[in-house]
Amino acid sequence: MGILSGNPKDEPMHYGEIFSVWQASIVAKGAVSCYQAYLNHSGDKDLKKVLDALIDQAKLEIKELDTILIDNGIATVPVMPERSPVKLEDIPVGARFTDPEIAAKIAADTSLGLVACSQVIGQSIREDIGALFAKYHITKTAIGLKILEMNKEKGWLIPPPLQVKRPESVNA
Repeated sequence: MGILSGNPKDEPMHYGEIFSVWQASIVAKGAVSCYQAYLNHSGDKDLKKVLDALIDQAKLEIKELDTILIDNGIATVPVMPERSPVKLEDIPVGARFTDPEIAAKIAADTSLGLVACSQVIGQSIREDIGALFAKYHITKTAIGLKILEMNKEKGWLIPPPLQVKRPESVNA
């Protein structure tokens, strides 16, 4: 029986796992704060639903990730204070994020989150940590699909250049 066999929760975390779990926790804490601010700026009900789902997911991740860190004797980053709700009309127009801006930002965040989850899955030797980030990956994929569909439906998606006409191939 080797040092890394048996219950994964009893195995030590390697430095990469420690940093990745810690980093994911601080990113989730920042996401809660940022997305709560976006809720204040958003006027679209569908966008608000997606933001609520992202906040709920980030809060779940914070709870699970901080539990792993604490159980392994690693200090966690403090949670940022909750943002107070503000009426959209109270935010000056020039200082307000627009719904398409918010949607683009959360789409990018979700895409980056998928890449980060994949990296942690690949580096993990503790099965429980790899499985946890695989769960996050699946959830981010589902939310990302909702964001994409919303952006297309509302005309907010700005696609990269599309190849409408393909160049003709030259036969040698």
